[in-house]
Amino acid sequence: MFKELLNKINPSKLSRSFHTTTCLNEVRLLTRLRVVDNSEIGKRAMAEGKPPKVICVYNKQRVGYIGDRVMVAIKGQKKKGILVGLKQTQKVRVPKFDSNNVVLIDDNGTPLGNRIHVPIPTILRTILKERTHSKGADYTKLLAIATKFV
Repeated sequence: MFKELLNKINPSKLSRSFHTTTCLNEVRLLTRLRVVDNSEIGKRAMAEGKPPKVICVYNKQRVGYIGDRVMVAIKGQKKKGILVGLKQTQKVRVPKFDSNNVVLIDDNGTPLGNRIHVPIPTILRTILKERTHSKGADYTKLLAIATKFV
């Protein structure tokens, strides 16, 4: 009986009934993020159910990875943030998270909140220390407010 049903179905319609491409879990333009620090603007946006969206990724590929800076639109404002957890498949020894997490920062790299609620990967220590400049942004403050590392 099953073979008879398959013979009646048009093969072109059968191929359109399901997706064959893989799900994109990359952080690109207009990707929704979850604010994981206790900054006031982040708490209000997440409580209202309007998470921030990426409007710029500061690297050449325009795809965000762990430790990359992004600009987000949150509550009608533009804020910068650092990606601290991603859904996409990661390199070896970097954990994969259930959501795309961001910590909001100001222009000189100081976090807007004073605590990070979720564990962040330990590889972030080496990534952010390399990107900290003597005259530029200081990302080590972000590591100081983290409570747990994975």
